[in-house]
Amino acid sequence: MRANRNRPIAIDTLWPGVLYSFVKSISTQWNTKDAMAVKILVLKDVTEANSILAGALRNTFARDDVLVLDVIASPGAGKTTLLERTIEGLRAELSLGVIEGDPATSLDAERVAAAGVPAVQINTGGGCHLEARMIQAALEQLAAPDDGASARPLDVLIIENVGNLLCPTGWDLGEDAKVVVASLPEGDDKPLKYPMAFTSAQAVVINKIDLEPYIPSKAARLRENALKINPDLAVFELSCLTGQGLDAWLNWIRARLIAKRRAASGKAADGSAHA
Repeated sequence: MRANRNRPIAIDTLWPGVLYSFVKSISTQWNTKDAMAVKILVLKDVTEANSILAGALRNTFARDDVLVLDVIASPGAGKTTLLERTIEGLRAELSLGVIEGDPATSLDAERVAAAGVPAVQINTGGGCHLEARMIQAALEQLAAPDDGASARPLDVLIIENVGNLLCPTGWDLGEDAKVVVASLPEGDDKPLKYPMAFTSAQAVVINKIDLEPYIPSKAARLRENALKINPDLAVFELSCLTGQGLDAWLNWIRARLIAKRRAASGKAADGSAHA
């Protein structure tokens, strides 16, 4: 997988609206009970298809030794700023690419591209989450030649999902890990209110800890609540503004990438031994 883009590329997707219109048209023709049954079946088919494609993407990422992170958070939690700080800390040693998901605009992708890495913007319209088919389309843009620019294989792909803690949790994108960014000013009870986000995640970034002296929320309580929901979480307390705690987060990414590549090398060695 090679990254050539140094400017954001926008991808518009209308699928959520198409699905809504399809279900609505059926609902007007049949009674409520029948329409509800059809809606459930349609959504089941969509999620099953998504899981199949996500599995194929995961195989591709494994083949290419790319670590993939799916970052989810409420709007304003600091996802894009975290990406900027991550790029700043890792771009000298690793090749990074970013896929941005927002209902509209390419503002976040422009910020990421300005930080010096290839970025693709997905605009979902009314959609509240990214799907595997959207990631597949964005990967084609990341891999596309760009005015003869030299291609560099990706080491890390970061997906910034649409801003909310509900919809993205149930959609597999082929990632190695989901990362929840929890902004401390939003409340230290966030894990208790949105348990599915923390259950499905492998890591939590508690952001904006520099504001702790001025607000009722406490990082220690947020950490405790997150670990109540999911004891296996890696938890990072940091401030993207001051840089406090960023090193631990960056080291976790490095370690995840090394572990993935070692596991792949081990499987390849086993396969050769049994050939």
